[in-house]
Amino acid sequence: MAAGLPELETVEVSGRIGRKVPERLRRRTAQLRRLDDVLGGGDTYRVYVGEFQATKGLLREGSYSEETRRELLSVLAEQAQQAGWAAFDGGRHAVARGLYEDSYKAASEAGDSALAGNALAFFAYQTATGDRSAGVDIAERSCRTAGPDAPAGVSALLYERLAWAYAVAGNAGESEKALAAAEEALGEKDQNSQPDWVAWVDGNELQIMTGRCWAELRRPLRAVPALEKALSQYDETHARDKSLYLSWLADAYVTSGEIEQAAIATGRALELAVGVASVRPRERMAAVMQRLAVHRAVPAVAEVLEMARS
Repeated sequence: MAAGLPELETVEVSGRIGRKVPERLRRRTAQLRRLDDVLGGGDTYRVYVGEFQATKGLLREGSYSEETRRELLSVLAEQAQQAGWAAFDGGRHAVARGLYEDSYKAASEAGDSALAGNALAFFAYQTATGDRSAGVDIAERSCRTAGPDAPAGVSALLYERLAWAYAVAGNAGESEKALAAAEEALGEKDQNSQPDWVAWVDGNELQIMTGRCWAELRRPLRAVPALEKALSQYDETHARDKSLYLSWLADAYVTSGEIEQAAIATGRALELAVGVASVRPRERMAAVMQRLAVHRAVPAVAEVLEMARS
């Protein structure tokens, strides 16, 4: 981690906390966020939660103006989301839920509606798998909380996550509408006026979410082209994410009856997931391989099933 962050911002605090401290903390938080591109939550969780706890200590023990307090609370909300995501990715689901709640509370107190909406979107993403109706309700609330004046990149991200909640709930029409809203927002995105935490939301990311939604809805004719196009441009240094996205491509191939292609995609996903400190790729692979297992007579399937056991 240290080798990957040679220019990490250092933040020294002595005496009364001025407005430059939250600015430096936000830059440091942005730098640390880049670790999530290449590492799983099992690796990053302690780093992220340590940053969250340190800022929490500044708020509790420091001396500052009301304006600086709001800025510190906004940074705290951002750090809580990073730590919550790492906890979720590492399988600490109760911890993640608590951190998302902390983030929503801090963002609301800071008056940062975009971050408050994103905290709810994270919670919706976590909730949707177990309680589809609640996932949709929370995702809809996340968009309302961010509001119509949210930066375009934030709107695009929240509409993407709303589309996913609808897809998991089996609502194809509403999912398609939310994807269209995300695309419209993305077309308005100005890189210079977006918070760093939405910097990764671009056209390729939208294609991936589009493919994932259609795969979840068992519409392979729409899912496969979107995922194939997006994954052809996806850097394999982002091993966890590419492994996950390949799992949805494999799922779509199974649905379309392209079993050998599904086995090939699954095998590549398994290779990429090796050594990644995240529980999610293996969880996704288990669901795909359960569908593939009925085709074990196909040599490519037998090979990938054996690979999964080793």
